[in-house]
Amino acid sequence: MNTRRKVLAGLGVAAFGWAAWHSGSGRQQPAAPLAGVGGTRFPNVPLLTHEGREVRFYDDLVRGKVVAINMMYAQCTNSCPATTANLRLVQEMLGERAGRDVHLYSLTLQPELDSPERLREYVERHHIGPGWQFLTGARADIEQLRRALGFYDVDPVVDFNDLSHTGMLRIGNDALDRWTMAPSQTDAAQILSTINHVDSKVVHTAYRPSEAPAEQLAQA
Repeated sequence: MNTRRKVLAGLGVAAFGWAAWHSGSGRQQPAAPLAGVGGTRFPNVPLLTHEGREVRFYDDLVRGKVVAINMMYAQCTNSCPATTANLRLVQEMLGERAGRDVHLYSLTLQPELDSPERLREYVERHHIGPGWQFLTGARADIEQLRRALGFYDVDPVVDFNDLSHTGMLRIGNDALDRWTMAPSQTDAAQILSTINHVDSKVVHTAYRPSEAPAEQLAQA
C-alpha cells in the first residue's frame, strides 16, 4: 500500500509538472504536495459553502470520502470558466454518484472577495448541479489548505499569481489514504477514470460511451 501511495503521489507531481510545461511558462517549478496529505493531517479549518452553511474541511468534507478538489475564484476570466465547464462534464458523467459517492469541491483563491453570495451567483451562472460545493473562508485558513493540497509553487513570484494555482485537480480517497492529481482541463473522461482509480467501490466507468454528454462526444 505504501508503494502504491508513493506511485500515486509521484503521478500527481508529474501531472503538475506537465501542466506547468503545457501552460508555456518555463519558470514554473511546482512543489511536491506535502507529505501526509490525507487523513488527520489535513487542516480541519472552518469554511462556508456557497449555500452559507458552516463546515469543517476535514470532518465534514473529506473524512472517509472520495473527493475531487480544485481552486478557483469568481472573477477569473482566464482558466477558471474553462475548468468549470470541463468539471461540469465530469459531474454529468458521475451521474447520481456526484455528491453521494464522489464529492466535488472548489475552494476560492480570493476569499476576501468571494463571499457565499458571490459563489452562489457563480454556481447559478454556470448552471452547476447538486453534489458540487464552492467554499470560502478566512485567508489564513485558505492558505493552509492550498499548501496542504499541493496547490503552491516554490517560486514566490509564481506562487503569488492566483492563476498558477487553478490548473490542477486534487483527487483522493481519504478512507484508503490514496491521493493523486490530474490537470483540470484534460479530457473529462480521463478525469473520471482517475477518480474511479482511487474509488475502490468502482470497477468500471459510470457511463457507457453512447451515454457520454454530447459536448464530450464532439471532442472525441
